Amino acid sequence: MPMKNQDYIDLEDRYGAHNYKPLDVVLTRGEGVWVYDVEGKRYLDCLSAYSALNQGHVHPKILAAMQDQLQKITLTSRAFRNDQMPLLFKELSDLSGYEMSLLMNSGAEAVETAIKLARKWAYRVKGIERNHAEIIVADGNFHGRTVTIVSFSSDELYREDFGPYTPGFISVRYGDAAAVEVAITPNTAAVMLEPIQGEGGVIIPPVGYLKKVAEICKKNNVLFIADEIQTGLGRTGKLFACDHENVKPDMMIIGKALAGGFYPVSAVLSSAKILGLFRPGEHGSTFGGNPLGAAVARTALKVLVEEGMIENAAAMGEYFSEQLAEMPQKNIREIRSRGLLIGVEMKTEAGPARGYCEGLQKKGILAKETHDTTIRFAPPLIIDKAVIDWAMPMIRDVLAK
Repeated sequence: MPMKNQDYIDLEDRYGAHNYKPLDVVLTRGEGVWVYDVEGKRYLDCLSAYSALNQGHVHPKILAAMQDQLQKITLTSRAFRNDQMPLLFKELSDLSGYEMSLLMNSGAEAVETAIKLARKWAYRVKGIERNHAEIIVADGNFHGRTVTIVSFSSDELYREDFGPYTPGFISVRYGDAAAVEVAITPNTAAVMLEPIQGEGGVIIPPVGYLKKVAEICKKNNVLFIADEIQTGLGRTGKLFACDHENVKPDMMIIGKALAGGFYPVSAVLSSAKILGLFRPGEHGSTFGGNPLGAAVARTALKVLVEEGMIENAAAMGEYFSEQLAEMPQKNIREIRSRGLLIGVEMKTEAGPARGYCEGLQKKGILAKETHDTTIRFAPPLIIDKAVIDWAMPMIRDVLAK
C-alpha cells in the first residue's frame, strides 16, 4: 500500500532531528512553479526554497547540464584543477563586473569567507592591530547559522545555548545610515548588510540607504559587503538588489539560485586586490568549485539571463503586489515588495502568520511565515500572470479570514 503524507511525517518526527517546523506536506516531484506531494496533490510553490529555485523546479537545461557532467567527473577537490571552474569564474566576472570570485558551497560558508577576508584585509591593508578588527552588521540580520554568524544575530532563537560567541561585531539599526557612521571606529574593517532583510520579514530599507552606506564606507576606508544570497540573481527584478541604487559593494556574497536548486554553490565576488589576499592553504573547501557544481552554476546563470527571468521578476512582482494591494486589508498591516520578494505582514490581532500558511496549503499554495506575523511570497521567477490570477482568489480568501 503506498505511503501517505502522514507516514513520512511520522518517520521524520521519529528519526530526524527537530530543528525545523515544516508545513505538513511531503513533496516528491517538482516542475516549473509547481510541486506535487506523495498523494498526488499539486501546489504552487511560493517559497522557491528561500530563492534557491529562481529558475523553477527541475529546469530542463540545468538538468541536462548536470546529467552531462555526472557522466564525466563530479569532484576533483582543489588539490587538482578542473575544466569547469575557470569557465564559471570568467562568466561570473562577465556577468557581475567583479574581477575575481571564490567558490564555496552553502551561503553560510560564503559569509564566513567574506568575514575572514575582511579581517585579513583589515590587518594586511588597512593596518588595524591584529585580532582587533570589527565588522558592523544590522539588527534583524540573517546571514546563516554557524557559531560566528549567530554571534551577531539579534534573534535569541538563533543564539540561545550556543555561546560563547565570537567577538568583533557591532550591530546597529537597519535602514539607518547615520547609525552606521556613528559606529565606525579606527578598528572597523567592514560593514555587512542584506540589501533587503528576507528572513527578517522582507524588510526594505529607505531609498538611498545602500548608496549612503557605500559612501560612508568609502570615506572611512571600510569595506562594504552585501549579502545577496537571497536577494541576488534576479529575485528583486534586477541582477542584484544593490543595482536598484546603482551600488557596487566591495564584496558581494551570492548563493542559493547560483545553481538553480540542483546543487549547493555559493561565491564571494570582489576585486583582485581584495580576493588576492588569500594565500594557498589559508582558506578552502573540499567541494568548493567542484566540476559538477560549476557546470550546473554555469547553466543556471545562463538561463537566468537568456530566458528573461530577471525582467519577468520585475513585471510579475509588480503585478503580484498590485493584486495583493487590491484585496480586503482588514487583516493586513502592510505589504512590502521588491520584484518577486514579497512580504505580507498581518495585524497582530489577526493571529499568527503560520495559520494563514496552513490555510494556503489546503488551497494548494505553499508559502512560509517568517517572524510570526509575516507571510513571504517568493515564487520562481518564471511565474506568469495566468498562474498569479489562478492563485489570487484563494490567497484573498485565506487572508481575509
